[in-house]
Amino acid sequence: MGYADELFDLTGRVVLVTGGSRGLGREIAFGAARCGADVVIASRDLESCAATAEEIGAATGRSVLAYQVHVGRWEQLDGLVDAVYDRFGRLDVLVNNAGMSPLYDSLPSVTEKLYDAVFNLNVKGPFRLSALIGERMVADGGGVIVNVSSSGSLRPDPHMLPYAAAKAGLNTLTEGLAKAFGPTVRVNTLMAGPFLTDVSKAWDFSDVERPFGHLALQRAGEPVEIVGAALFLMSDASSFTTGSILRADGGLP
Repeated sequence: MGYADELFDLTGRVVLVTGGSRGLGREIAFGAARCGADVVIASRDLESCAATAEEIGAATGRSVLAYQVHVGRWEQLDGLVDAVYDRFGRLDVLVNNAGMSPLYDSLPSVTEKLYDAVFNLNVKGPFRLSALIGERMVADGGGVIVNVSSSGSLRPDPHMLPYAAAKAGLNTLTEGLAKAFGPTVRVNTLMAGPFLTDVSKAWDFSDVERPFGHLALQRAGEPVEIVGAALFLMSDASSFTTGSILRADGGLP
């Protein structure tokens, strides 16, 4: 093993990625498996989870569990945790990646149902899942939690305000959880900027000449470009990093 391989090695570890069947979550799950981890793919769509799990297993030879769960529904999360420990007997890394940012016409048009759904998935679910798993990680001697946030939590846009507020709450959870579960469990935020995932297909830049011109890199990211930052936080490469925010946003001003 080369020095970099050893530094980012996840052999023998188990990684759970919520929202892991597509987008950034899929790339993070693939990256973890390619570095030696067994992986749990969890999302609302079992068929999509199973397809991604099969792809990862075939490409890497790692053991992969597909599990259907709605992270925004508190009562479903105990079952997810039990399934992971029943299958693998441990969990080393939790990646709270599942999220959503529904479009709306105007702020007054945001319904209570939409607002609650955004907060349930983006912050309430990660809180509960982290609470359940963090305690087990402490009992087992250590672990890592990575909360995938958004640059919108720092630069909120009126067109995604509930989402931005929820992700700001997730940033706050990171710091508090790092203190709650330290020193053996590290908790960090991976703050993503604009990436060209399935979600980006709904973006409308028809009246914008340079939609990403405000970024230092002047472009959106490809999903695979999140992997390096994720592996840093998941692995021992970040052994002295906790309660922090790592920005992968193309140079947001």
